[in-house]
Formats: sequence, C-alpha cells, structure tokens
Amino acid sequence: MSAAPRILDAGEAALVVEFGTRVDPAISDRVLALDDALLADRPEGIAETVPTYRSLMIHYDPLILDRDTLTGHVLALAGGASQRATAPTRWILPCCYEAPHGEDLAAVAEQIGQSPEQVAALHAGATFRVYMYGFAPGFAYCGGLPEALAVPRRPSPRPPHPMNAVMIGGGLAAVATVPMPTGWYVLGATPSRLYAPEREESFFVRPGDTIRFEPIDAATFARLAAREAAGERVAQREEGVS
Repeated sequence: MSAAPRILDAGEAALVVEFGTRVDPAISDRVLALDDALLADRPEGIAETVPTYRSLMIHYDPLILDRDTLTGHVLALAGGASQRATAPTRWILPCCYEAPHGEDLAAVAEQIGQSPEQVAALHAGATFRVYMYGFAPGFAYCGGLPEALAVPRRPSPRPPHPMNAVMIGGGLAAVATVPMPTGWYVLGATPSRLYAPEREESFFVRPGDTIRFEPIDAATFARLAAREAAGERVAQREEGVS
C-alpha cells in the first residue's frame, strides 16, 4: 500500500498534497488520480487544483471550506484514488529541427559527441510524458528524455527563444509557448500551439498525456504554422497505441 501523502499549508487558502520527492511516473499518477477524484467529488469552496511533478496544490476559500474538513476529504480520496479516471491521450506534434528552428542543436551535439542529425533522431525517437504546466502560460514540462541527451542547463540564459520552442535541459524536456530568455537548449520548434487563449480549450495537452515529435522540414513548418494561425489544430492524436 502506498504511503499517505504529506499535507502542507501554502498560506491560509491553499494546501499542498505531496506524494514524493522526485520526478517519477508513479508519483505523477497518484497526483493526477487525486486531481481526477476531486473533480468528481469536489466540495464547495475549492477554487482550483494545480498538479505538479510530485504534488497537488488545492486553492480553497477558508470562509466556505475549513482546513480540517478539506484535509480529511483529501486523505480519504487519496487512499482510494490509485488510477486516473480517464486514460491519457497520446499526441504527435510536428517538430522542425532544421535552421532556423534548431538553434542549439549543434551545441548539444558537440557536448555529447554526436552529430546534429543524431541528436534530432534521439529526440524524435523518444516518448515524452507531460508532467505539469508552469513558469509561463502553456509551458509544458516533460520527462522521458533519452539519457544521452541529459545535458545540464546553460550556466547563464541565452537570448529569447521563439514561440513554440522545443527544448531540453537538466535531464528534462519542455515545449515553450512565449519568447523569453532561457537556460534550456532549443532543439527545434513545433508549429502546434499548446497554449492559445482564444481557444475554448486553451491547453489541449493535459498533465499525464504523452507526446512524440514528428520531424518536418522548414517548408512544412511554415505551412502548418499558417494552418494553426487560421485556427486549425495540427497536433494529432496517436491512434492504435495501448
């Protein structure tokens, strides 16, 4: 039987339900199972739940829902919630590793003693798990990076990357959405927008989902980016995978 989670206060109006201390799919499954359980059995007073790698933050109104009642409810749900309510979705995102999108591909290749083409192939051959969103709107933190690509982050930030950059650093992978300086290495870019505030579903990839990147050339990137800009979603659900 899994150990009971640790309950921590985050100010006067939030609890953190902590299931572990590392990035691990089994810990993430427990976090997301509790999130699903709270969605199905949600006491009045809960404003928002925010899953992370190893914990679930629960924002609540203490004038409606007291801490002890919420804690008891959470512990009861966590004791019985071991599986997700729905199966995660597997996504295929197009990714261009060619110039000008793969800005740091050569730098990573030099670090690990491979060619840029080998780095792109290693990245495209992996299946990534989306653990959480954070840091910036739609910034997706992912695990599943091949060990050969586990380079440390830069000692200092590089200039801002473009929109929808596909990046690695510190043993993790990420898909960014808005340009900003970063210590991650930019291997490519996807024309698919993981975050679009004008859409009814601003974030279509959910924590717990998986992503594979399908290599495309720069001309295909431009065509797909135009379709995205016109309102089409170019990411594809991966069918026929158990």
